Amino acid sequence: MNPQKIAILTDTCADIPAELAARHQIFTLPLTISFGEEHFRDGVDITPSQVYRRMAEELPKTSLPSGETILSLFAQMREQGYERVLAILFSSGLSGTYQTVKLMGEGFPGLEVAAFDTRSGSLGTGLTVLEAARFVEEGRTWNEICALIPRLIANTTVFFCVDTLEYLQKGGRIGKITAIAGTMLQIKPIISFTPAGELINVAKVRGRAQSIERVTQLAADCYRPGRRCNIATAHGDAPEDGAKAAKLLRQKVPAYQRHFEGIVDCTLGSHTGPHLIGAGIQLLDDDM
Repeated sequence: MNPQKIAILTDTCADIPAELAARHQIFTLPLTISFGEEHFRDGVDITPSQVYRRMAEELPKTSLPSGETILSLFAQMREQGYERVLAILFSSGLSGTYQTVKLMGEGFPGLEVAAFDTRSGSLGTGLTVLEAARFVEEGRTWNEICALIPRLIANTTVFFCVDTLEYLQKGGRIGKITAIAGTMLQIKPIISFTPAGELINVAKVRGRAQSIERVTQLAADCYRPGRRCNIATAHGDAPEDGAKAAKLLRQKVPAYQRHFEGIVDCTLGSHTGPHLIGAGIQLLDDDM
């Protein structure tokens, strides 16, 4: 039910499966993945598995959705009768998507666009998008939803464990010596987002099993007894480990209301490499 004709817009970094996006009528902007002169739309022309296979030979580059793509999507929404758009997007600390959509939305005729910087990615953005879709389906007012979304963002925390330091080193995010030492010692860094939406290393563990345990425990530690919450897990071409993480997080936070499971997008995977595991939690206030 969408009596106010409010559209939900996000980008492929939200890691929302296509069938879930279709069920909740969520519009998705694909970021661009480039290998040399070949350009692909994240999740449309290329899958994460295909990106990982090609990364063994060539490191991809990522870029924003084109202005033409954004304007075309706005036009599509207007043609379908939407009058307002909730744009909930990937962290401005890592991408210019939020600023671009916000700017283009301000000048687009026939639509009122409210853009939100999640200061997060993957699970953090996806959890917020799905809750916003629920608010719309429940018939909550535009002003009410716009006031609730920043609170959702503030109450959402995600963590990711990286299987190898190789790709972060190739992308210039850590030094070569650090990468070599970490690989030899089987060091698995765990990363999260700062309040400004930038990546930060929050822990280091040795071995894959310990990293999955730790990333789910960090998410579970954010739970507050008596609070309603949603949980989320995702994997980067590692379904078995993803299933382990999902089971662990459900055991650690049995009081969850919804469990969002995603597959890490091409954009994030381009920087971290395959086998990323993510876990997150979103605390809900009483009026949500």
